[in-house]
Parts: sequence; C-alpha cells; structure tokens
Amino acid sequence: MSALDQIRLLQFGWRDVLEIAVIAFAIYRVLLLVQGTRAVQMLIGIIVLLIAYAVAWLAKLTVITWLLGLVFTYGAFAAVIVFQPEIRQALALLGQSRVTRFFRSLQANEVADEIVDAVDRLCRSGYGAIIAVEREVPLGDYVQSGSELQAKVSTDLLTTIFTPYSPLHDGAVIVRGDTIVGAGAILPLSQAPISDRSIGTRHRAALGLSEETDAFVIVVSEETSSISVASRGRLERHLTTAQLRDVLAGRAVGTTADDGVLELRA
Repeated sequence: MSALDQIRLLQFGWRDVLEIAVIAFAIYRVLLLVQGTRAVQMLIGIIVLLIAYAVAWLAKLTVITWLLGLVFTYGAFAAVIVFQPEIRQALALLGQSRVTRFFRSLQANEVADEIVDAVDRLCRSGYGAIIAVEREVPLGDYVQSGSELQAKVSTDLLTTIFTPYSPLHDGAVIVRGDTIVGAGAILPLSQAPISDRSIGTRHRAALGLSEETDAFVIVVSEETSSISVASRGRLERHLTTAQLRDVLAGRAVGTTADDGVLELRA
C-alpha cells in the first residue's frame, strides 16, 4: 500500500479537531509570552542549530553531528534555566482561577487609583511623565535599559520619580502588577509617519512600545499637561483622569472622536 493510500484511509474526527485546537492555542500562548523578549532571539538560534545539524547529518559530517548532538543533549537543561521567567509566567497563567482573577481585578483597581492620582498631580504641577503598564507581553528587556526597582506602586513615589532634576525623571517607569519594576527606562521610538507636530519624544516612545507590545503607556505632556494613552499602536489624547481610571481598570474600551478625545463605552 502506498503512502497516498494510507493517507486516504485516515479518518478525521472531532478528537483530531480538538487536539489541533489545543496545540494551536498552546503554541499561540507560548509565542505571546516570548514576544518582545530575548527568548525570541534564542529560539531563532535554536532553529539555526537544528538546520545546521540536519545539513551535517545529510552531508555525513560526523564530528559536527556529534558535537551538535552533545549541545542538544545538555541544552535542554540550559533551556530550563534560560527560559525560567517565561516558564514561571506560563505556569502562573495556568494556575489562575476565577477567585484569583477576582482579587487581581481588585488589585488592578487599587493600582489604577494610585497611577491616576499621580498623573493628576503631575498634570497640575506641569511635569512630564511616561508610565508603561505591563499586560500579557513581558517588558523585561526594557526594564534592563534603565534602573531596576522593586517598589509598590504609590502616588508619592511616581510623583517623586518624575520631579524635574531627579535622576530618573527622563525615562519611563514600568509597572508590573502592583510593583514598579523599572524607572528611567528607554523605550523604542515609533517610526510611523506622524503629521501632528505637537507629538513629542515621549508620545513617540509610547507609540513605539505599544506597537511592539500590548502594554498601556500613559504620557503626561510637559508642555500642555494633557494626558494621553498609547495602546496597540494607537495614541488616544486629551483624556480626563476619570477616563484614564476606566481604561486602566478595564471598565471601558475607547474610540477616538474627531477632536482626538477618547470616548469610552462600558
């Protein structure tokens, strides 16, 4: 019986559909976790090594095949260490229940209140600021570009960081959960054409990060004291503190009106 005949005899049932869906979802979640991190570069390196191994095996290059075999044998242990943050986060996501999500939502509301109060103070003081709120995609690489911190989110601390002439006021603050994990971080500038000349470096940096990750990036303009939020490559401007609180707490979604003001829908 030929291979083609064997394929024709295969029966495609609902179990196969279920398995394909589960595997596809698992691969999607893994890619989502490693997006924007150094893990992507490492995965590309592993793929290159696999291709090199296949070429060496086909060309019967015994020594190279043996050496690459050793790399793959002991590389599994190294991968566990290298990908430890991503593995830990994946297990944490699997362990989330409705109860833990409920408490996380309460925590998110508290963090949103602290951030909004800080933004309100900064606006009234005329201080510029940029705050990136991490969501699904890790921002570890951007944290390393500045100063790493481990401090609970508070209005006083955020206001102090962005006070002019403080060592970290020029960069971005990165918030993970209820913790400030980085300050003075350097964010990638958006390369998209922007016709509005009032868009400054902070707004371009917020757009740049939102294009590469799913983070919420809050910008307080030093010139106009207006509040903006960048998300998924879009910049919503001239928000009120009440609108910002709803966006951060996940109680609303935004649409942009003709005047650039974010309109919220429940």
